Amino acid sequence: MRAAPQLRPLPEALTPQRLETPAILKKALSANRQLAELKGVAASIPNQAILISTLGLQEAKESSAIENIVTTQDELFRGDVADSPGSATAKEVRLYADALQTGFEAVQRQRLLTGNHILEIQSVLEPNRAGFRKVAGTTLKDGAGRVVYTPPTPNALPV
Repeated sequence: MRAAPQLRPLPEALTPQRLETPAILKKALSANRQLAELKGVAASIPNQAILISTLGLQEAKESSAIENIVTTQDELFRGDVADSPGSATAKEVRLYADALQTGFEAVQRQRLLTGNHILEIQSVLEPNRAGFRKVAGTTLKDGAGRVVYTPPTPNALPV
């Protein structure tokens, strides 16, 4: 198995020293308080897995819609009750939700997300062990046709 690609250092404009402004630190403090409150409320839920699985399913549905894979909440939940995926779009969304759950469980176990976890998540979505991309990815363009993101080429990444 090939090692996960290593990430390049952040550009100078994104270093921690440049990001630790009073405004950002105030927002981080507020977010920290809100997360602590959420943690307290979540602890009062007897079966937190219900909350996590429902949110994951909703996120999977909305993310899939971006890729023109459209289904309804009703169809997704009906598939749960009937123990059958239903339509092809509902099955695709269900796989996405299962992959989210796989990633969540991996992070719960080890408190970090590794390259092997990413491969495990990928195997939930695709019934193969293709591994990390070996050819250059597709550049993303904005509405005016300007390139806004160019993925790294595999041969430029250290192994």
